[in-house]
Amino acid sequence: QVQLVESGGRLVQAGDSLRLSCVSSGSSPSSTGWFRQAPGKAREFVATIRWNGIGTEYADSVKGRFTISRDNKKNTAYLQMDNLGVEDTAVYYCATGAFGRNAGDYDYWGQGTQVTVSS
Repeated sequence: QVQLVESGGRLVQAGDSLRLSCVSSGSSPSSTGWFRQAPGKAREFVATIRWNGIGTEYADSVKGRFTISRDNKKNTAYLQMDNLGVEDTAVYYCATGAFGRNAGDYDYWGQGTQVTVSS
């Protein structure tokens, strides 16, 4: 049984940085993606990384501010978020599956972690 557990979300101020973690268990090597969903909005792609760490993609809205990485020895993927803005407020989800920008590319999802950015 594959399980993904996100952590690291909290209330921060605009301009702050935050690092989210996603620990996986029970899964074979696969790509990891981060998505987010703000209140009243659809879930949107944020970033993804291939299982070997070579190859990443970002949404235009976070490019240059967010960095995705992974440590396969720890079965953990990270999302470093810098220069956060109120528009980044959302529940952030990690997922594992194929390398892609669509939610349908991923087979397993975590429960999400809340990131709230105040102005």
